[in-house]
Amino acid sequence: MFLRSWRPVDVLITASAPIAFAGSHIDRADHIRGDPDAIAALMTARTRLLKLEGLDPVLTPEGRLVWSSLADAAPENELVFLGLDDAQRGCFAEVVPVDPGGSPHAGPASWNAMTVLEPAELAAYGGARALVGWHARHRFCAVCGQPTVIAKGGWQRSCTGCTAEHFPRVDPVTIMSVEHDGKLLLGRQPRFPAGRYSALAGFVEPGETIEEAVARETFEEAGVRVRDVTYIASQPWPFPSSLMIGCHAFADDPAITIDVTELEDARWFTRAEVIDALEATAVGESGRAFWAPPKYAVAHVLLQWWVDRAV
Repeated sequence: MFLRSWRPVDVLITASAPIAFAGSHIDRADHIRGDPDAIAALMTARTRLLKLEGLDPVLTPEGRLVWSSLADAAPENELVFLGLDDAQRGCFAEVVPVDPGGSPHAGPASWNAMTVLEPAELAAYGGARALVGWHARHRFCAVCGQPTVIAKGGWQRSCTGCTAEHFPRVDPVTIMSVEHDGKLLLGRQPRFPAGRYSALAGFVEPGETIEEAVARETFEEAGVRVRDVTYIASQPWPFPSSLMIGCHAFADDPAITIDVTELEDARWFTRAEVIDALEATAVGESGRAFWAPPKYAVAHVLLQWWVDRAV
């Protein structure tokens, strides 16, 4: 038998909610992925197919994910094996073509899902979106350019030409709260809603540690040198497929020099101003120094951690 008991790992809990996109109840079942017979045995009337519109979730009127049967899958579409649910049913999703010119950022349907889905379902959707999106974008071999085909239940693509093996990628991103003299450095990008400020962030580059990436990105974006980098929390972010690595650091010099190609503005905010922003109950609520990141973003977790740390 390939079935086994499994429990999801605990995820960091803040004062208000778990880390968004973490804590899925779907067992990834690595022991099944490489066994075509085991995957075939899962394809029964009990099998669950996650309903997606492109890469967006389809929700019930009650705000739950829609799961259907394999009978609803298009014969021409590839299927990826997401894992086993609590009832040991196979869970799958279809790979459908995506707009090559489309934005990698979350759209209205995904933003809505983040506000209404319960944590385990949001995590299941996030994992499926990242995996399906990777397949849709990697139909050809990066080595020789020949078509690739699905393998290992969807956790690999194999080249039909040179036989190279390709695996779903995850891009590490540092996101950091930077502190100086009881204030927090936050910035805003032009695409942010009016008034929103968030923690600075940037991709980890080849050949550097997480600590080095925090220091480099903070200096590149805001001209601020940092020290004493510590890890706080992480978050999978499926737009398209990143791992947000939340850190905290200290600065000795508060002088800011903004890279206008990265940021529209950057400022130091007091603890009282951060607390006030976190307590806002409405988007763009007046009287606040700034509008905080939404609760499902790890940036919000970093701000809340910084506030709670002094309590």
